[in-house]
Amino acid sequence: MPADPSDRGDDPRDDPGDQATTVAELRQLVEDFVAERDWSRYHSPKNLAMSIAIEAAELMEHFQWLEPAEAQRAMDDPVKRAAAAEELADVVGYCFAMAGAMGVDLSQAVRAKMLRNHEKYPAAVFRGKPSYERPADENLG
Repeated sequence: MPADPSDRGDDPRDDPGDQATTVAELRQLVEDFVAERDWSRYHSPKNLAMSIAIEAAELMEHFQWLEPAEAQRAMDDPVKRAAAAEELADVVGYCFAMAGAMGVDLSQAVRAKMLRNHEKYPAAVFRGKPSYERPADENLG
């Protein structure tokens, strides 16, 4: 199996994008990368959870100290956007690896969580409000 993605025709410029790429394809891409390097032995749930947090912190660094409007403008800069996207890809890649290590079907987990969120945060009650602003009726969620 080729070690270099370009040997497989996986040039990001040729990627069909979110609309045409499945979760399974991305999980396989990460799994192949890890397998080619024999890194599976290091991919315990504990290590992967730590890696997700570390990469999330690296993503946050791109926005640290910026006001919300400044952060939004920073994403208009192609270089800054690419750097943040790279960190986001690291987070998501580790999430795919974590799902594999835990034997979790990520699509099912996200759908189930969104159903619970719909129940916990009904749009009619929470529209325009942050989730921490609990309504007076504590019977929700």
